[in-house]
Amino acid sequence: MAKSDIKAAVDIGTNSMHLVVARIADHGGFEMLTTEKDMVRLGQGGGEMKELAADAIDRGVASLTRLEEVARSFGEVELVAVATSAVREASNRADFIDRVRNEVGIEVEVITGYEEARLIHLGVLQALPVFDRRLLVVDIGGGSTEFCVSKGDQVIEARSMKLGAIRLTQRFFDDIGDGDGSVDDDAVADCRRYVRSALAPVAHDLGGHQPEISVGCSGTISTLAIMALAGRGDKPRQLNGVTFTADEVHSLAEELAGTTTKQRRNMDGLDAKRTDIIVAGAILLDEILDAFGIDEVTVSEYALREGVLFDRFGRAAGQELSDLRRTNLLRLAHQLDPDPVHAEHTAALATAIFDRTTKLHGLGDASRELLDAAAIVHNVGLSISHSSHHKHSYYVVRHSEQLTGFTEHEIELIAVIARYHRKSRPKTKHDEFDALSTADRRLVEILAGMLRLAIGLDRGHTTTVRSVRATHRDDTLVIEPLGAPVGDGTAPDLDLEIYAARERSGLLADALGVTVRIDAPSATDAVTMSS
Repeated sequence: MAKSDIKAAVDIGTNSMHLVVARIADHGGFEMLTTEKDMVRLGQGGGEMKELAADAIDRGVASLTRLEEVARSFGEVELVAVATSAVREASNRADFIDRVRNEVGIEVEVITGYEEARLIHLGVLQALPVFDRRLLVVDIGGGSTEFCVSKGDQVIEARSMKLGAIRLTQRFFDDIGDGDGSVDDDAVADCRRYVRSALAPVAHDLGGHQPEISVGCSGTISTLAIMALAGRGDKPRQLNGVTFTADEVHSLAEELAGTTTKQRRNMDGLDAKRTDIIVAGAILLDEILDAFGIDEVTVSEYALREGVLFDRFGRAAGQELSDLRRTNLLRLAHQLDPDPVHAEHTAALATAIFDRTTKLHGLGDASRELLDAAAIVHNVGLSISHSSHHKHSYYVVRHSEQLTGFTEHEIELIAVIARYHRKSRPKTKHDEFDALSTADRRLVEILAGMLRLAIGLDRGHTTTVRSVRATHRDDTLVIEPLGAPVGDGTAPDLDLEIYAARERSGLLADALGVTVRIDAPSATDAVTMSS
């Protein structure tokens, strides 16, 4: 493996150190290999973070030694390490940087608050399908909070504020580790006033850009999201893309402020290592949401380290932020499907059927994207075995860690559609289908029906059928496959494709409540349905 193929990024934060290791995939983009986190508390014990304590430097060097070993375990690696608030503000930061260089062999780059916000924004764009929307990204760290308003890859405005879970804890709740760990009401009120005052001008400047969606990332926000979901009785398989509300945050902040350390340790979703700083973190997020008038937060599991990875190595990986989701699907297909060209062509045919039957199904762009996604990955189960590979495709898609950009619900739907690309029709005796809502069941039946038809139209994996024409008259939907002329200009022989499509048309016919007829291309006076 060439040295340039393995890349790694380390985020040296005030509270934790984060590592991500990735390989540049053959099809472009990154294949994530591993992530690691050490809660080091680099910024703890140094007062107002003006100086790194000696024991904190020791912990930091030890953590970076371990993380560098993890990265090297994948082979020769090119590693970038960036440091944020705690190191940025410390008068003795050179001592830490020199020790890391000499003892670990890593060159630490200290980044500005604005650069930190920009890189976090890049990380978010790799995790969520929000490229075309105006975003407000909020990242609460131990020593600072970063805000970024953006659209696409353009940062409109960014701020970094000296407000963080550790910093506020040291300022207002420095005795939280004493006694039973209860929180003084006056300290809570003082903390809220301080945060409110600090946020006012930033909320005025950035809130005026009217973001369409608010995204939160990193430890404090992720922890509060898990706690909010636990309060609903939810335990999602992945946190990326889940949402929680301002009301839930306010309730958690109030509840946490009234608890002892022992009580906090027993709260669902709260990491025991955060019991001392979560009170300040919850108050901070509560005040941010109130200041910006935010009702709901969407969680991104990617943040600074992934942003660094993309920023420094993305061009070499051929990564495109604007089409992140499809890039990840294609990468999975090229890794596991023995004929990914067939999968991509099937996707083109399936979406052509979708576009030409919109008056029948009435589905929108989100459904079209799910169909495209399921078609691309419908055969990845062949990597396990040919027998029952449709079921294996469900499992592979459902448990893949490569499909960043999709929510858990979207991944489930993609997996179920792929599962029904052949063999048995959807049935409620199948657990994965039974678990869906009534609306999602109908969606799966329609899209899986289109996928089956598209697979039939490329039965020989020859891409002979290039597109389709669809006409709807009375209760009959007529699909005509359109092939490219052969070498002498005559029409291609489509008998195999027409036969295979007819054999696979039943599910779509029943889902749409029409008769589906597959005919050889011919002139017709009926109006061709358009998207």
